[in-house]
Amino acid sequence: LLYILASPRGESSQSNLLAEAFIEEKRASDSELVVSTLDLWKADLPEFDGDKAAAKMTFFGVGDMDDGLKTEWTRIEEIAAQFMDADHIVFAVPMWNGGVPYKLKQYIDIITQPGLLFGFSPEQGYFGLLENKKASVFYTSGVFFPGAEAKYGSDFHSTYVSWWLNMIGISNIESVCLQPSLVTSDPEQDFQSALSKAKNLAL
Repeated sequence: LLYILASPRGESSQSNLLAEAFIEEKRASDSELVVSTLDLWKADLPEFDGDKAAAKMTFFGVGDMDDGLKTEWTRIEEIAAQFMDADHIVFAVPMWNGGVPYKLKQYIDIITQPGLLFGFSPEQGYFGLLENKKASVFYTSGVFFPGAEAKYGSDFHSTYVSWWLNMIGISNIESVCLQPSLVTSDPEQDFQSALSKAKNLAL
């Protein structure tokens, strides 16, 4: 199991707390479960700069993969390998400005590469290369909630993550949403309800 933290708020993050409660229940029921944690705010994530983009484009027939680009591509493969090797990926994802935190978007842009997570052909379009994997995603937002008026924001958050997971081949997806967490009459009760859902999901 790979646990990916997209929130920098540690124990103050409700998405982190929900994901970690889920993982603890999984650990309790499976003594052989191996859990790796990737804190995106502490990870050494490279910029997806011009050389890495050039290496990617060689898969689409643009340019050649010379020694310099091979070095850049090897770094991408190393980061993607941890994700590709996991059977189960757990995400803690707060909503930032209607979308995902930029560190998660950076990570997605690094690992979502042709020949690694997806393939492409003019006939098929994009198709996922990952098989037999599961994702559990714990979403939180401070103000937005499904069906809310436009003044409370829009959801490019769960919709984006779901689209991306499907695009790379992960269709076994479960989620818990704590939306909203600030503007209801009893935020603590809302959190406890989401916490119960997270624990039950693990069972």
